[in-house]
Amino acid sequence: MAEPEQLVVEAQRQAAAATTLDELSKVRTTVSGKRSPLVAARKALGGLDPEARREAGQALNAAKSAIDEVLASREAELAAAARAEKLAAERLDLTEVTEQPANGHLHVITQTWQELEDVFVGMGYRVAEGPEIESEWYNFGALNFPLGHPARDMYDTLYVDYGEPGSTLLRTHTSPVQARVMENQKPPIYVVAPGRCFRQDTADATHMPVFHQIEGLVVDRDTTLGDLAGTIEAFTAAYFGPGFTSRLRPSYFPFTEPSAEFDIQRPDGTWLELGGCGMVHPNVLKACGIDPEQWQGFAFGFGIDRLALIRFGIDDLRELWTNDVRFLEQF
Repeated sequence: MAEPEQLVVEAQRQAAAATTLDELSKVRTTVSGKRSPLVAARKALGGLDPEARREAGQALNAAKSAIDEVLASREAELAAAARAEKLAAERLDLTEVTEQPANGHLHVITQTWQELEDVFVGMGYRVAEGPEIESEWYNFGALNFPLGHPARDMYDTLYVDYGEPGSTLLRTHTSPVQARVMENQKPPIYVVAPGRCFRQDTADATHMPVFHQIEGLVVDRDTTLGDLAGTIEAFTAAYFGPGFTSRLRPSYFPFTEPSAEFDIQRPDGTWLELGGCGMVHPNVLKACGIDPEQWQGFAFGFGIDRLALIRFGIDDLRELWTNDVRFLEQF
């Protein structure tokens, strides 16, 4: 009968030599199967006397346990190696770029928007916001546009199917924000209202149906047209830098009286129209709950998109909306 210790040593040798689970399965059959020396030794126990049979049986049982442990340990090692090899073979390279991508940056309009806010905040204004879907009252009524006023037709308004017909619309300017501020804040008031606006304009090099404005409002005691002119000049110098100046030209707006267009003069001497401004109409102050006998104010507004074109030397407004990365990454 084979010695139990030798059976364990032989099982260890063969298990260590197995490099795959299939090879280990053959080793298992060889060292512990029906025709293995271990089984043959257990069958031979019947020829021994009782005392020798007991001792030999205990030794063979211990050998079997040791062999099973050797095989289980080697099986775990080979299974882990096989799994690692399979994962490595099935690994997919999902890398889309071989170089570190360049960091993105803010859109041209957003850059201009934020810089304008910084300029006016530095001049003592605060930033106010309002809804883009607005009521007819705030967009027109509170701003001295009576029903049937021809100026309403200037704005090519986009009305929303909500409430009474013609009562709800996409705001055509950010002036409704000024009306809301005057209703909810006691003077003195110094605010700017940047935001997105909507009109039924045909897209071309200088117009888009969706565009951006920034408007300013000041309501204080003894405010004059001279204060307005000085504010426009201070803004021009702060935003455009040395060599630029501004001027006011008479104009008309329902919500200001007197009203003006303001232009900026570039270093080459040419003038460019930038926006509208004027003293807040007394009717607007009254509609918003402010006594025009005690308080006066001025307002101004201009297009953020146009300023972006001027600042970056872009000649077609539509370029800002195409999202062509080759164009946008230049700025």
